[in-house]
Amino acid sequence: MAPRRGAAAELVVEEEDEDSQSTRLKFDEPLSWRAGRAIPVTELLRRLDSLSKELKEMDQERCDKSSLTRVAKELAGANLLNHKDRGIRAFTACCLVDILSLCAPDAPFTPSQLKEIFTLFITSILPALSDPANAYNPQHMYVLASLAEVKSIILLTDVHDSEELILYLFTSLFDIVSGSSASSTDEQISKNVEYHMNSLLVTIVDEAASLPTRVIDVIVAQFWRASVPGSGKGKQNGEAIDEKQSTLLAKEWPAAYRMAKFICDACPEKMARYISQYFNDVILDASSSNGKTLRPHDHRRSSITIDSDDDEVDAGPSEADLKELHKAHKLLRELWRASPSVLQNVIPQLEAELSAENVQLRLLATETLGDIISGIGAAGPPPPPFMDPAAYPPVRLSENLERQVSTNVLMTPMSPESFAQTRHAVYQSFLARKNDKSSLIRSAWIIAIGRILTTSAGGIGLSREDETTLVKGLAEKLGDADERVRIAAVKAVASFSFRDLIAKLAPNGDVNKSGSVLSCLADRVRDRKHPVRVEAMTVISKIWGVAAAEIAGGNEVVTEALSAIPSKVFDAYYANDKDINVLLDHVMFEQLLPLNYPSSKGKKQAMGESQANGDASFDPDKLRTERILVLIRSLDPKPKKAFFALQARQATFRNVLAAFLKKCEEYNGGVMEDNEKEINEKLAAIIKWLVDMLPDPLRASLDLWKYVKLHDRRSYQLIRFSMASESDFKTVFNAVKEFSKRIEHAPGAPAGILDTLIPLILRSASLVYNRSHLPTILDYSRNDGQGLGATAHEVLKEISERNPDVFKAQVKELCKLLEGEAPSKTRHNDVGSVKTLKACAAYARKFPEEIPHDRKFMQAMINFAQFGTPPKAAKYAVSILMTSTERKQLHAKDLLQKTTKDWKYGSEYFLAALATMSQLTLLAPKVTDDASDEILDITTQKILLQVRTTAQDDDPEWQDDRVLDEECQAKCWALKVLANRIRTSENAEETKEVAAPVFRLLNQLIYKEGELSKAQATPKHHKSRLRLVAAQLMLKLCTTSRLFDELLTAGDFINLAYVMSHDSQYEVRRRFTDKLQKYLVQNRLSNRFYTIVFLQAFEPDPQFRQSNMTWIRSRAKFFSDKQAPVMEAILPRLISTLAHHPDYSSDPNSLVQMAQYILFYIKTIASEENLGLIYKYAQRVKQARDAISPTESENMYVLSDLAQAVIRHWQEKKGWNMQSYSGKVGLSRDLFTAMPNHDVAQQTAEKQFLPEEMDDLLAPLIKKADKKTVGKRKPDDNAEIASTKRVRPSTSKSAARPGAIQKPKRPKTPARLPKKSRATSSTPSSAMTNSERRRSGRGSGARKSYADRDDSADDEEMLDGVSKWEYDDGRVESDEADDSAEDEDEEMQDASEKGHAEEEEAVATESPASEPAEPEGDAEVETEQEEPAPPPKTNGRPRRAAPTPKVKPAPKVKAKGKPAAKGAKTKTESRSKAKGKADIFDIQDSE
Repeated sequence: MAPRRGAAAELVVEEEDEDSQSTRLKFDEPLSWRAGRAIPVTELLRRLDSLSKELKEMDQERCDKSSLTRVAKELAGANLLNHKDRGIRAFTACCLVDILSLCAPDAPFTPSQLKEIFTLFITSILPALSDPANAYNPQHMYVLASLAEVKSIILLTDVHDSEELILYLFTSLFDIVSGSSASSTDEQISKNVEYHMNSLLVTIVDEAASLPTRVIDVIVAQFWRASVPGSGKGKQNGEAIDEKQSTLLAKEWPAAYRMAKFICDACPEKMARYISQYFNDVILDASSSNGKTLRPHDHRRSSITIDSDDDEVDAGPSEADLKELHKAHKLLRELWRASPSVLQNVIPQLEAELSAENVQLRLLATETLGDIISGIGAAGPPPPPFMDPAAYPPVRLSENLERQVSTNVLMTPMSPESFAQTRHAVYQSFLARKNDKSSLIRSAWIIAIGRILTTSAGGIGLSREDETTLVKGLAEKLGDADERVRIAAVKAVASFSFRDLIAKLAPNGDVNKSGSVLSCLADRVRDRKHPVRVEAMTVISKIWGVAAAEIAGGNEVVTEALSAIPSKVFDAYYANDKDINVLLDHVMFEQLLPLNYPSSKGKKQAMGESQANGDASFDPDKLRTERILVLIRSLDPKPKKAFFALQARQATFRNVLAAFLKKCEEYNGGVMEDNEKEINEKLAAIIKWLVDMLPDPLRASLDLWKYVKLHDRRSYQLIRFSMASESDFKTVFNAVKEFSKRIEHAPGAPAGILDTLIPLILRSASLVYNRSHLPTILDYSRNDGQGLGATAHEVLKEISERNPDVFKAQVKELCKLLEGEAPSKTRHNDVGSVKTLKACAAYARKFPEEIPHDRKFMQAMINFAQFGTPPKAAKYAVSILMTSTERKQLHAKDLLQKTTKDWKYGSEYFLAALATMSQLTLLAPKVTDDASDEILDITTQKILLQVRTTAQDDDPEWQDDRVLDEECQAKCWALKVLANRIRTSENAEETKEVAAPVFRLLNQLIYKEGELSKAQATPKHHKSRLRLVAAQLMLKLCTTSRLFDELLTAGDFINLAYVMSHDSQYEVRRRFTDKLQKYLVQNRLSNRFYTIVFLQAFEPDPQFRQSNMTWIRSRAKFFSDKQAPVMEAILPRLISTLAHHPDYSSDPNSLVQMAQYILFYIKTIASEENLGLIYKYAQRVKQARDAISPTESENMYVLSDLAQAVIRHWQEKKGWNMQSYSGKVGLSRDLFTAMPNHDVAQQTAEKQFLPEEMDDLLAPLIKKADKKTVGKRKPDDNAEIASTKRVRPSTSKSAARPGAIQKPKRPKTPARLPKKSRATSSTPSSAMTNSERRRSGRGSGARKSYADRDDSADDEEMLDGVSKWEYDDGRVESDEADDSAEDEDEEMQDASEKGHAEEEEAVATESPASEPAEPEGDAEVETEQEEPAPPPKTNGRPRRAAPTPKVKPAPKVKAKGKPAAKGAKTKTESRSKAKGKADIFDIQDSE
C-alpha cells in the first residue's frame, strides 16, 4: 500500500503547485450598497473601470474562477444593471462580458441573473452603438466584440422566455446599421462594428435550436430595403430617370440588407428551413385557398391547353391573400439575388404554382421566375434603354460605350448563379408557360423572356442554345393569337437597347428573313388590331431612327439587319386604313424623321465639341437632309412610291387648309354680318373633306367645329407659316410646336383636339420638301456624297414635279450648276447631269418665267442638246429651251439643222441628235415639218430598216437600260421621233393620213414581236425592247386624241392585249403594265384598256401578279365610291377578247382555261353588292352578235354562259345573296352589233351553249380559287424577289403572228398542246390534268335560275352604257351617240400634266382599298393560294394560232343612246365570320 500512498501524496503536491500558479482577482472593493448608502457615481465608475481593466488582463486558462464569484454576484445585482447612469451600465457590461469569457462555458450566474444581464446588453448597451459619438462608445464596442468573438451570446438561447430578447436584439441591430434607430446620428458606424454585429447574429442563428417566427420576419424584412420607394409604379414602367437626380440613387447595398444577406450566406441550411417555413405560411396557404393544396411536381392540370378561356378557372385566393402573395413573391426575387441557397425549398413551390389551376397564381409564379432568372430584385427592372431617334450625337456601336445600365445598384440586374443550370427542371417548366392557355400568362412570359435576354440572365450569361430558344420564343409570340400577347411581345423588343438588338436579335435574322424577331415585329405593323399596330410601328420606327446614323455610315451589320424597316413601315400605306395613315404620319415625323432632330441639347453639345476641335461646321439642316435621303434610299420601289405619294399630297392639303382658315376667319367665331348660310355650308363642305381622311369622322368633325369656334387668329397664322413653301424648316418646326402648346392650353379647347388637328398639319406642312433641305440635296446630287447622289436626283425630280414652289429659291443655283457642267465637242458632261436636267425641265414646264434667259445658260442648253450623253440629256435640254426662251423658233431651226446635216450612224453624238429630233418634232412641229423628208429618211431607212448587229443564239432575251447597245437605242429614238411627229398634227384628215403608216409600223412590231427586217434576223434583246417601245408608244398615242384611239382597231387592240400581257419577258410585261396603269389612273385612256389588265390571270411572277390584283381592286373601289359601274362594264369586253383568243376552243378542258380569266376578273371586281350587275352584263352578251366576226358569235355565247356559271359558283362559294339587276346595261358598238331579229335573239337566249360537263369541271376550280392556306409564315418571297434582279432565261423563237386576229374556225377535236413556247423559270411546271380535278358533288338540279327578261326592247338598250373619257387635246367624247351617258372615268385628283409631261414617270398617289379576309385558325398568317397552273411551256398563256386574214370592219348600227345605269344597291345579308382569332392576321393589300 505504500506506493499507493506515495502516489497520492505526489498528486496533491502537483495540485498545490497549479493553484499557486493560477491568477486570482485582486480587486476587492465593494460594488454593491445598501439602500440609502449608494456609492457615488464617480467612485463607482473608478471601481468599475479598475475592475474592467483587471479582468481584461486575466487569462481564462490561468484564472481562478472562484475569485470571480463575489464580483460576479455584485455585477449581476440590480443596483448596477439598472443604474440610471449610462457609464455605470457600460462599465458593468464590460465587466460582465469579461466574466462570461473567463468562466466559459459555465457562467457564474443564475438563469434569472443571465436574463437580466442580457436584457442590459440588448436593451441598453448594444442600441447605444447607433451613436458613435457617445462618450462610452468604446465600452459599447467592447461588449459587442466580446459577445461576438467569445460567442457568449449563445447563453441567450438557454435563457427562459428569451424570444422577446432575441427579437429585440435582431431588431435593434438592424435598425442600428440602417440608421433608423431612435438614437442614430448622421455619423456612420464603423465597419468593424458591422462585422461584429454580423457575427453576433450568425452565432444566434447557428446555435439556436429554433428561432421565433417574428425573428425570421425581421430578417426577411431587411430585403425590403432593396425596394426603392415607388418601385412598383412609375419609373420602372417606362419613365426615364432624370439625369440630374442620378446622384440620389443608391450606389451600394443598404447595411441592414448586407447583414441579412450575411446571415443567409453563413447559415444556408437553417435559413433555408426558416425561409421555407416563412413562405409556406403565405404561398402554400394562398395556393390552397381554392381547395387544392399544391405540392412540388404535382401537375394536376394540363399545362398546355389552348382551347379553354381565361375565365374558366376555379375560384382562387382572396384579395387579401393575393396581396400577401405579391409581397412574398417580390421578396423571393430579392432573396434570389442575395442568397439563392436559402430558396432551395421554395423554388419547387414556385414550380408547383406554375401548374396551378388559378390564373393569378400561375401569373405570379411566371413573373417571379422570370425576374429571378433575370436577376431582377424587389426594386424592379432597370429603367428602359435610351432610344431617342432625335438624339445627337447619335449612338455609335464603334465607340465602345458601357452598356446602358442603371446607376442604382438596387435596380441593376444581378444573379449570383445560373438558374437555367442549377434549376434546370424548373427552368424547363417556366419555358413551357409559352403555350399556356391564358393570354395573361403568355404575356407575362414574353415580358420575362425579354428581360432575360436584355439582362443576359442577370449578368451570368446564357448558353447559345438557351439564347436561341428564347429568341425563337419571342419571335413566335409576336404572332400569337391574342392581341395582348402580341403587344407584350412588341414591348419586350422595345426593352432592348440598340446594342442588344444588334448583338442578340440581329443574328436571328434581318427584317426580311421570315420567322426572325425583326421580321415578325415588322409584320405587326399591319396587324389587324390597332393597338398592336401602334406599338409595333412606333417601336420598329424608333429602332430605325436610332440606327440611322450607323446605316448612313455604312455599318454592314446594322444595314443588313435594319435597313428594310422603312419599307415595311411605308408598305402599310397600301392597306388604305385611315388609322394606319394617321399612325404613319406620327411615326414618320416622330421616329423616322423627328422634327426636333438633331435635338437642341445635341446641337449645343456638338457645337461645343466642334468649337473645341476648331471646327464650327455643325449644320442641323444638313444632318436632317442626310437622314431624309438615307430613309428614301432604304425604301423598296413600292414603299418609295408610297413615301413620295405622302409628300405629294402636301400641296392638296395645303390648299384645302388654306381655304379652311379663310372660312374660319369669315365665320368669326360664329359672329357673321352677312352670308351666314353660305359660309356655314362652305365650311361644312371643307370640314367634311378633311374628316373623310381621318379614322373617326364624327369626332374629327366635332373637333374641327370646336376649333372654328375658338377663333384663335394666332393659330391661323401659325398654320400658314407651317404650310408656306417660303418658310425654312426652323420656322415650320417652331410654328408646329407653338401651335400645339397654344391649342393644348387654350381656354375652352376640348381634350384630344390635337389628335385631330396635328395629322392635318403634318400632312400640309413643308416638312420634307423644304427650302432648307434643297442646298444639301443639290450638293449630294453633284458629288454623290455617301452614295446619296441618285437619291438626291430622285428627290429633286419629285420636288420639281409635285411641289415646284419649294424649288424657286434654288432654281438659279441649279441652272448655274448646269452651266458649269455643259458639255462640248471635246468634253463630256457628267452622268448625273441628266437627273438635274430632268428636274429643271419639269420645273420649266410649270414656271417657265423662273428659268434664266441669259445667253450663257441658253448656250449651255444648246451644248447639251448637241453633245449631251446619255441621249436623254439632249432631250431634257431641248425641253428647257423650248419652254423658257422667247427665241425658241430660232433655236429650234438652228438645232434641227445641226442635227440633220450630215447625220451619220455611228458618229460621236448621233444618239443625242436623234433625241434632239424627237423633242423638236414634239415641241416645234412647224420647224420640223420643213425637214420631214430628211427626218423620215434618217429614222426609217437608215435606222429602223437596218440590222447592224448580227443575231446570235446566245443573245440575251433582255438588256438593261445601262448596257443597251447603240443600235437598239437608236431604233427606240427613231420610233419616238415618228410617234411625236404625228402627235402634233392639227388637221384631222392630214393626221389620219400621216398616222396610218406609223400605226402599221407599230402594229407590225407588236405583231412580229419586234422584227421589222425581212432580210436579216434581229437580235432577241433588240426585239423585246422594240416591241415594248412600240406598245408604249401605242398607248401614248391613244392618250393624245380620239382619232388615234379609233385608228387602233378592235383586232389590233386584241393583238396588243394578248402580246403584251403574255410576253415572254418579265421586264416587257412589267413596264408595259406600269405605263398602262399610269395612263388609266390619269384618266387618259378609254375604258376599254382596262380589259388588258384582266388578261394577266396566268402571270408567272407571283409578286407582280399580286401587285396587279391590288391595283385592280383599288380602281374598282374608286369607281364604286363614285357609283360608276366602269369595271363591271368591262366584262362584255373581256368576253369578246377571250372569244378571239388565238387558241380558243369549245373543248371543256380549253374552256377551263378561259374560266380562269373570268375567275381572275371576278376575284378582283365582284362583291355582294355588284354581283347582280356583273351577272347582268354576262347575260347581256347573248343579246348581241359579234361585230368583229358576226359568223362566229357562238364563241361569245359559250363564254357568256361560262361567265354566268362561274358567277353562280362564286356566289355559292362566298355565300352571297345575289339579286337580279333591274336596270339597263349597254354594250360597246365596236365589239357588238344587234341581232337580226327577235326570233334569233329568243333562240340564242334560251339555248345553253356550255357543255354539260363544265359544271363539274368548274366546281374544283372555284373551290381552290382564293383559298387561304393556314400555317406558319413562310419565307418572304416578295422581299427576296424585290432584292434581286429578275432575269428570265432565253426562249425559243416564236412563230409569226397576224396583224389583226380573227378567231379560226372551231376544230372538231380538242386543241392540241402547243408545239412552240416561251418557257421561263417563273412559269408553273405543270398543267392541271383531268385526273387532278375533283368533281363537285353538287347536282345541276340545285342550280338557281337567274333568267332575266327577254324582250325586243333589249335590242334598243344594247348599245347603251358606254363611258366617256378625256383626251389630251381637251375633248371629252363617248363611245355612244347619246351625250347624256355618265362620265365614268372622272377622277377626284387632277391628272398629271398633258403633252410634255407624258414623257415622265408618274407615281399613282391613291391607295388601294382594304378588304380584309376572314380569319381562320390560330396564331398563323393566311396567304393567298396561287391560281391553278396554266398549261406547260406557254409562259402563262395558251399557244397562238396560225395567221389569219384580216377581219372586215363590222357594219355600223344606229341605236338610241341611253345613259348608263348606275350599279343597283342590293341588300347585304349578314354573314357569320369564321371561328378563330381574328386579331392575328395581317391587314392585306386592298383585296
